[in-house]
Amino acid sequence: MGLHVPLPVLLLPLLPLLLGTSLGPGLGPPPASAANANWMYLGLVGVPPPLQQAAPALAGSGDGDGEGGLEVLVLEDPELAEARAVCGSLPGLVGAQTNVCMEHPSAIRPIAEGARRGILECQFQFRHERWNCSTNEREQSVFGYILERGSKETAFIYAVTSAGVAHAVTQACSGGELTDCGCDPGRADQRTTPQGWKWGGCSDNLEYGLQFSRRFVDAPERTKANSGDPKARKAYAVRARMNLHNNEAGRQVVSSLLRMHCRCHGVSGSCELKTCWRTLPAFSEVGDLLKRKYRQAVQITNPRGRRRMRRKSKNPRSGGNQSNRGGRGNKWKRSLSKGDLVHIHKSPDYCVTDPSRGIAGTSGRACNKTGSGAQSCDLLCCGRGYNTQVVKHVERCHCKFVWCCYVTCKTCETVMDRHTCK
Repeated sequence: MGLHVPLPVLLLPLLPLLLGTSLGPGLGPPPASAANANWMYLGLVGVPPPLQQAAPALAGSGDGDGEGGLEVLVLEDPELAEARAVCGSLPGLVGAQTNVCMEHPSAIRPIAEGARRGILECQFQFRHERWNCSTNEREQSVFGYILERGSKETAFIYAVTSAGVAHAVTQACSGGELTDCGCDPGRADQRTTPQGWKWGGCSDNLEYGLQFSRRFVDAPERTKANSGDPKARKAYAVRARMNLHNNEAGRQVVSSLLRMHCRCHGVSGSCELKTCWRTLPAFSEVGDLLKRKYRQAVQITNPRGRRRMRRKSKNPRSGGNQSNRGGRGNKWKRSLSKGDLVHIHKSPDYCVTDPSRGIAGTSGRACNKTGSGAQSCDLLCCGRGYNTQVVKHVERCHCKFVWCCYVTCKTCETVMDRHTCK
């Protein structure tokens, strides 16, 4: 009889942790709601470790008939196992995204990192707003029912996460983390320019990151827009165009902020020749520009039978002639830019907790009593007033270095008022 080497018993309890599932109380992460799950969930949970030891195969090495031979464990390729584990088990990926994931397993981590960057930047940009971009790790939809509504906030989420994936994948290319891309090949063959400098170094391959983001991030919208059910396709048409437009707007922001770095070469520090390369902006710059676009977001409509979206707003207030030559109910028409953020629905006030709509409310949020911005108690608390609590803060201060060799500090106590919304 052949000798069988079974899967070690000790690995069995680890399977749910690696797979992100649960076998019972106390095992694995808490269950998450699968309603409206999407790929952004990767930004919260990250990528599990490779499963090459979790599902070994048996291979015979005997005398041909299997008897007297020794069957040994054959470990699966780590990248393939990781891709199978993540792409095949994570709720929210549509078929096209799973295919991309399996074709480019090394890109899984940059995708997750891009989603994480987008979520963190969203929370930073809205940290003082009534809606603070809160997430819930128990919700595989990440933002709950906020994404169900085509509001300005939804527009920002789609734009910043799409930008995050393009940014992270581009960085991974330049860093040599991906096998099928590297530095920008478009600059490699260019010689010295008429301005007296030449391309050199490793320019960030943004075009690859943009194309990868389009293929992966846009896949759910294109899948729904091409649904075989005519009613479902028609109902989702406007929302799909909104999401795709905002995805592209986020990527355009990354592209517009691409900068050029140069280094001089010459005798005694002269700049007889410059070597230049293009680099990505810090992602905080992307977030800052998207926040400005959020404030100027455009409400749109999609008239029946038209393939292009239109602004939905009344005639602007101005001193000029505003005749209604366009006919009854004429709206102010102005072409949309690819860089505009667009939305369909107006935003709720986000003041009162409403779990059914994914609104956390502002009760208990810290506010600024004397400020006048978004964090002011008047605005953040929605007119409900605020509570004041005296907080004592103790810290080390007036530290000095004493020879030799230690540091002495005094203890300072600060008393301050902390205001929170009722």
